[in-house]
Amino acid sequence: MVRKFDFLVIGSGIAGMSFALKVAHKGSVALICKAGLEEANTYYAQGGIASVTNLKVDNFEKHIQDTMVAGDWISDPEAVEKVVCNAPAQIEELINWGVNFDKTENGEFDLHKEGGHSEFRILHHKDNTGAEIQTSLIEAVKKHPNITVFTNFYAVEIITQHHLGIIVTRHTPGIKCFGAYVLNEKTGDVDTFLSKVTVMATGGCEAVYTHTTNPLVATGDGIAMVYRAKGLVKDMEFIQFHPTALYHPGDRPSFLITEAMRGYGAVLRNLGGEEFMQKYDPRLSLAPRDIVARAIDSEMKQRGEDHVYLDVTHKDPEETKKHFPNIYKKCLSQGIDITKDYIPVAPAAHYLCGGIKVDLDGQSSIKRLYAIGECSCTGLHGGNRLASNSLIEAIVYADSAAKHALSVLDRYDFNEDIPEWNAEGTISNEERILITQSMKEVNQIMESYVGIVRSNLRLVREWNRLDILYEETERLFKRVKASREICELRNMINVGYLITRQAMERKESRGLHYTIDYPHPAKQQDNTEVL
Repeated sequence: MVRKFDFLVIGSGIAGMSFALKVAHKGSVALICKAGLEEANTYYAQGGIASVTNLKVDNFEKHIQDTMVAGDWISDPEAVEKVVCNAPAQIEELINWGVNFDKTENGEFDLHKEGGHSEFRILHHKDNTGAEIQTSLIEAVKKHPNITVFTNFYAVEIITQHHLGIIVTRHTPGIKCFGAYVLNEKTGDVDTFLSKVTVMATGGCEAVYTHTTNPLVATGDGIAMVYRAKGLVKDMEFIQFHPTALYHPGDRPSFLITEAMRGYGAVLRNLGGEEFMQKYDPRLSLAPRDIVARAIDSEMKQRGEDHVYLDVTHKDPEETKKHFPNIYKKCLSQGIDITKDYIPVAPAAHYLCGGIKVDLDGQSSIKRLYAIGECSCTGLHGGNRLASNSLIEAIVYADSAAKHALSVLDRYDFNEDIPEWNAEGTISNEERILITQSMKEVNQIMESYVGIVRSNLRLVREWNRLDILYEETERLFKRVKASREICELRNMINVGYLITRQAMERKESRGLHYTIDYPHPAKQQDNTEVL
């Protein structure tokens, strides 16, 4: 089946939905969701969204400085300034869409402070800010007559000149995107979605790791699709591990214990009950996430333990319950009363700072294709993401991409020559157990060899094991009908390859990329990207 839409948006988090809402007045929008509308990283973001709002004590310069410091000074200054300075206007837009941020009794925003921030500037809705934003946007999307939501549709490949029989390499000038081939999971058919403008908003890739706070749909689909289409991908080595995910063996994904709890006053302790952050950083438990995650990793390895504790028992119990109702409820369901008991925590893969390389308008290196949200590399985060900068980045760049797309839409038309998906010679896949097992292997080798602490030897070992899985999977993909499982596995392997390769290319420790072979930052770094 061939479907035509002015705008094709792949992904349904804050980036994809806000873009759709900003362009829908000018054309038809297809919003592709591989699961339901709620199943996006946005929904799971607890802490909040960063913006300068209290001008009595805060300003743009402070937020810019905090972002640059957290990013280990390799963030793009233009991207940082763009996000920070445009944040307040986008906060107002979220409020107009129905988002309720917590306020104090005098009607001002109840601002939190998180690791790496010099001031209180985190807007939030209790401890489920992402869910509040996601729910509000879903309601707005459902009401808009020009937006068609396709749930349980899975994007397989983006369409370029390659599908017209033209040889496309990484050096081919003027690669264009004409839409995407999308699997309708209900029918099992791969439909052709033709578009004038395509937007990748597929989120991150942390489901390639065993321990992750991300929903298991975060398999790096958009990044892998764009990489296979010969688009630029950058900074994939910078994977942020959240220091404090609830330690409960068997849970996948891991439940996130928001950084805001440390901002509130919680302290980290080892299993002997001793505080330890003073050994690693003067900012203690509120140091940037990479430092805290490595400190916890070090404590666990030194003591042969698989978790540490987060202690909030010294705070007022009623205030704790009020600020963190969902965390309180979740922990209580596992027999932990956070007002009386220490919370067992361990690091888990949380956020990707790299992704599809884009310019200040969210345009990728492929024409007519934008990338926004976590799957994009805007340059904002550099070597490490400052807490709560992700949601604001997503909506600021969605706004820029929407404005740019609207300004050029009339220049584009549908490419009617695109052939439909060719499934000739393929068979139904009866070997799902092979796919499941391969996914587990990807998770295990990424966790073991490309985690918080890396080395050249570990990276080479991971590369060799991933290469075997790649060959096996590509052979299987060519034989069987397209399914979400085989496509996800394929994408996970592609993304694992990109993380490993770019980690190998960075001959220094920088930000989130820490290697025992180069324990100190180099005087000069190469700013690598995959061409």
